[in-house]
Amino acid sequence: MRIVFANSAWVSAAERLILRGGGWQSVRLRVRYGLIFHPAAGPVLIDTGYTPEALSGERRGRMLQLYGALLKPELNAAGQVLPMLRRFSLSPDDIRAIIVTHFHADHISGLSLFRNARFIASDAAWARVKARSPSQNLRHGVFTELFPPDFEARLDGISAKPRVAAQGDIPGGADLFGDGSVIAIDLPGHADGQFGLLFTGPGRPLLYAVDVQWLLAALTESRTPGFPATLIAEDATAIESASAMLRRFLASGGEVMLCHDPAPTSHDLAPEAA
Repeated sequence: MRIVFANSAWVSAAERLILRGGGWQSVRLRVRYGLIFHPAAGPVLIDTGYTPEALSGERRGRMLQLYGALLKPELNAAGQVLPMLRRFSLSPDDIRAIIVTHFHADHISGLSLFRNARFIASDAAWARVKARSPSQNLRHGVFTELFPPDFEARLDGISAKPRVAAQGDIPGGADLFGDGSVIAIDLPGHADGQFGLLFTGPGRPLLYAVDVQWLLAALTESRTPGFPATLIAEDATAIESASAMLRRFLASGGEVMLCHDPAPTSHDLAPEAA
């Protein structure tokens, strides 16, 4: 099973906001999403990254427009999801499943581009989205206009997936395809219902930990940022316990990859030759 990641955009932030003890220099963060070539499920997306739908789409509400103006994401044209799929001779209609790790804009921006896909996501988190008022969802960082109108009809909730038990420092979770190849690992703290993905196939187990931290150094050097970064967390107290689990996984020989860390990895797609 092949796993690749692409960078949809760049977002800049002062290092001290995302790394304890950091300086005021700006760090250019990636906004990754992934593509799995699964032997039975076919090509499966992991989120969609940022797309124009979140930054210039006609359905954007006033708060989503303000969000874009404040964060100022710089879209990476070559790394957008549709050009990336074309590199593999795929169209949006070829994607039958999208794993949605959580419901923030930089992860669901492009869901409406995929009319044939089912959405593998936290059904518990979705139930809470439906139960909240629009203003409450905004406080949780959820812009409901980015969901396709038929999102619920296509939702494949992870609560119904078989569970895999933890093995020592290898965490357990929901077996997304029933073959043990992709395990959804609960990663509370950053966003409601956030889960990461454990890939058991590589010789060195890989855990895509999404947004537990922005920088890998926050894990490897135990430099988890505090205030004001914790203000935007769903549950700031849970971030450290999730980070501690990832540190144990790293110490056991596993590999951790984050959505926003700027350093390239062996799983990132190389830019196309000119």
